Amino acid sequence: MAEPVLVVESREHLWYLLTEASQLEHMIMCQYLYALFSLKVDTDEGLTEEQAAAVVRWRRVLSGICIDEMLHLALVANVMAAIGAAPTVSRPNFPQRSGYFPPTVQLDLLPFGEAALTHFLYLERPEGMERMDAEGFVPMAPPHDPLAPDEALPRVQDFATVGHLYRGIAHGLSHLVDRFGERAVFVGSPRAQATPELFHWPQLIAVTNLESAQAAVEEIIEQGEGARGNWQQAHYGRYLDMWSEFRDLKAADPAFEPARAVKPAFVQQPYDVAEPQTLVTDPAARAVAELFNLGYEALLQTLTRFFTHTDETDEQLEVLIGAAFALMTGVLRPLGSSLTRMPVGAEHPGRTTGPCFEMYYPMGNFVPWRDSAWAVLTERVTVLADRCDAVEARIDAPPMVADAAAAARDIADRLDAHVPSELLADISDHRRP
Repeated sequence: MAEPVLVVESREHLWYLLTEASQLEHMIMCQYLYALFSLKVDTDEGLTEEQAAAVVRWRRVLSGICIDEMLHLALVANVMAAIGAAPTVSRPNFPQRSGYFPPTVQLDLLPFGEAALTHFLYLERPEGMERMDAEGFVPMAPPHDPLAPDEALPRVQDFATVGHLYRGIAHGLSHLVDRFGERAVFVGSPRAQATPELFHWPQLIAVTNLESAQAAVEEIIEQGEGARGNWQQAHYGRYLDMWSEFRDLKAADPAFEPARAVKPAFVQQPYDVAEPQTLVTDPAARAVAELFNLGYEALLQTLTRFFTHTDETDEQLEVLIGAAFALMTGVLRPLGSSLTRMPVGAEHPGRTTGPCFEMYYPMGNFVPWRDSAWAVLTERVTVLADRCDAVEARIDAPPMVADAAAAARDIADRLDAHVPSELLADISDHRRP
């Protein structure tokens, strides 16, 4: 049975749904990355050769899906920019159970395994398909009252699937164009768009009108749940293949565990979660977890500047894009994988640290002035590099910390080349020649 159409009678209604889509994609991607970081590496961690080969395949598939989720974030940002809305990278902290999103949309960090795959299949299921979520994911709040078309203020509207949300957005775009005209709806500047040329990403769609907006939404739906009736190569189909192979290997060897015994562990209690969360207390793991969170914050700040840039040149936009990808691959990936080998603390024997992608505050936009924004961004990445150096000198740090320090230093060098000297903070021995 098809889900009911979401109400979109104003730009504000549409803006709310797009913000919700952005936050949802962001949190889904973090869930997938967490599962990816949790995977064991090879036979040294108790895997047979057959099991290790399967884990290598799963890691490759998960990495590809995470890249798709990054594309979805960029596509949503393009649609938001096209209608005159500021894209956002802010989101609530984990866990989110029947509060922030519709009651049936719950999000938490799980290591790769039966529960995680069941949860991912539930999130990516095609419209109209019935699936049970993983154990423990039970709606704890009643459904929201439907939004009345004459309500001026937007609020949560319940959607059953991610595809349902995006079809509501697509319908809303068409409806607003019918009511107000295409030019009145798509008021954003083409210069604000993330383009395939800048990102070297052919699937990225610059949004300037209804046709391109609908194409962007359809790209997200097809990659996630698949085109109607054809989900074998979409995320849903790929997770189903992993789930089936996992169950076969588990049946052959009930002791098979593809993931490390990770537990989500925060550096500090999340400011927006009432229930007490596990804190990492092992000194070395705590230091590396802090580095991971600083790198994650710098990544979000970099993406925010790109998606809300003002008078940057194409060269400067490419520097921002390069910085974002370098933070993902050169800082977050090695630190995240290293953390899942490090103990949480004496209170949790046998458990290792799962990075929580902590949000310390609602992530807002930088000021519009380019020099000021780049000065702050350069400072934050330099602080990250300095903290990596300090951690490496102070504790028995994993080798990846030195690699992250070098990556962060290189990023800071590329950024500060575009900042007036007088605006650079004197915060380290690292100075521009």
